[in-house]
Amino acid sequence: MTRVRRARLLAFAKINLDLRVLCRRPDNYHELRTVFQTISLADSLGIAFTPSRKTDIQVTGPQIPDNLIVRAAQSCLDAMRLTGRIEFNLVKRIPMGAGLGGGSSDAAAVLMTLPVLAGCVLDWPRLLKLGQDLGSDVPFFLLGGTAVALGRGTELYPLPDRRPQAGVVIAPDVHVSTTEAYRLLSAQLTSKPQQNKIVSFQSSVWGGSAGDQNTAETASGENDFESVVFEQYPALKSIKLHLRKLGANPALMSGSGSAVFGLFPERAYVQRAIQSFGKERVFPITLISRAKFRAEWRKRLRSHTREKSWPPQSRYAR
Repeated sequence: MTRVRRARLLAFAKINLDLRVLCRRPDNYHELRTVFQTISLADSLGIAFTPSRKTDIQVTGPQIPDNLIVRAAQSCLDAMRLTGRIEFNLVKRIPMGAGLGGGSSDAAAVLMTLPVLAGCVLDWPRLLKLGQDLGSDVPFFLLGGTAVALGRGTELYPLPDRRPQAGVVIAPDVHVSTTEAYRLLSAQLTSKPQQNKIVSFQSSVWGGSAGDQNTAETASGENDFESVVFEQYPALKSIKLHLRKLGANPALMSGSGSAVFGLFPERAYVQRAIQSFGKERVFPITLISRAKFRAEWRKRLRSHTREKSWPPQSRYAR
């Protein structure tokens, strides 16, 4: 009887601590400068792999068009030159279309876990390439913690871990089209010289990654999308301003929206923010360091992996 190998994972969300859009590239992507940060809000993803002569991929949970989980599984099987039955059980906690990277995180979880359960090895460059082909945010979720991303968001450079600062994510019932946000922003990209943005971004990153935690946590980033998205959705601007009044620093929109987050100097501020936004979807969060991110993965894949390897390496591989 063929043995089924199973794992249940947490696919963490992200926020953008800073996000600058420089210009449109020849490949029709935009040139970005951003700082990604893993947060504690996470989807729960169960994976069961059974070797089979035919490939069959099933997902139970929310019905998501063009689900990145399915695409990630198929690309991973193709890279390993395997077939099999894969059953996914998705418990969706990260709001969709909110700029928190939930779909990308789910895809990255598949890329890291499926080779482990299948007893194959996909090295780091191959995993990164598979991630890039699925979406610009996916490679970051193979890394976790805090990282600078350049280009279209796939060129990653780890930053020092930040302390587990607490905050909230507000996810209003507003859908912001990323395509439309880029279109509106593109018309403004020539109004501020790129060099000024780069210098400003550098200052923000240097301050945010300083050894002094007080300096790091008072370095307030920017999000270029706010200028166009807030004009279309004034309620999001009101959420940001209210978070600032409650003591959040930074308080920013994540990605192209619609989620807005605030980080607080002390955990006691979080409960007050939750009560203040009682009519909205409010998620208490904590920043997740790269060390904690990897520790969580190792814990959940412990029975299937070798010790202390990254990316996780299957103990079944020959």
